[in-house]
Amino acid sequence: MRCSIADMRNKEVINLQDGTRLGFAGDVEIDTENARLTAIIIYGRARFFGLLGRTDDIVIPWENIDVIGDETILVKHTLYASPQRRSQSLWNRFFGG
Repeated sequence: MRCSIADMRNKEVINLQDGTRLGFAGDVEIDTENARLTAIIIYGRARFFGLLGRTDDIVIPWENIDVIGDETILVKHTLYASPQRRSQSLWNRFFGG
């Protein structure tokens, strides 16, 4: 099966470990030296219309992608919280936390 990068953006990503919907593939990482796709990126969701920042982006390495289907991408991914993006939210800038 052939799939373009534009086609990847329309595919929903589902975690096989717990069945959660992670979102839609928003971008890809490409190793330009070896011409290989290294990861897919799911952009974080906006909090309160984007005023309170966004949740963390999810980067899924190519090794964790199990199946790329017509409408979905099945992955094995363990979610973890990263404090880096939280410090950038508007709420934290003004009210701390």
